[in-house]
Amino acid sequence: MATAGETQQSEQLVRKQALDLLAKAELRELQAAWDRLEPKPAVAAVRGPETGLVMVRGRTGGGGSPFNLGEVTVTRASVRVDDTLVGHGYALGTDSRKVRLAAIFDALGQKPEMMHAIQTQLLGPIAERLAEADRQTRAETAATRVDFFTMVRGEDK
Repeated sequence: MATAGETQQSEQLVRKQALDLLAKAELRELQAAWDRLEPKPAVAAVRGPETGLVMVRGRTGGGGSPFNLGEVTVTRASVRVDDTLVGHGYALGTDSRKVRLAAIFDALGQKPEMMHAIQTQLLGPIAERLAEADRQTRAETAATRVDFFTMVRGEDK
């Protein structure tokens, strides 16, 4: 049987994965899910949406010294749904509508009765789209792969 701490960690992991997918969602996906949602919950802004810059860091060769690669634009929002649950949304870019909808679905995902519907009807299709895009990129990359090999010539004595 899971302890209270393990259960909380599991819930946090599920929410983290949901936030990751919501950040990668397209506006049309979030808007379609919002349009299907009935009844619509009461939503109040807590913060934003607001846009700012975040420094992106990199490492040479994956293990070298870190360096500042540059800044990227990020938009964030926090909302309160039904006067009880607070949701947060973050995404690269300046699409405030997308981030607000992501925050709403983050809050709704904290409701036990909404969690399954959001997982299957919204997050599942987003994950499938991202996986298909990744497969396509891998296939395109594999098509251009060059295998180098060393050939030993018999002239060396």
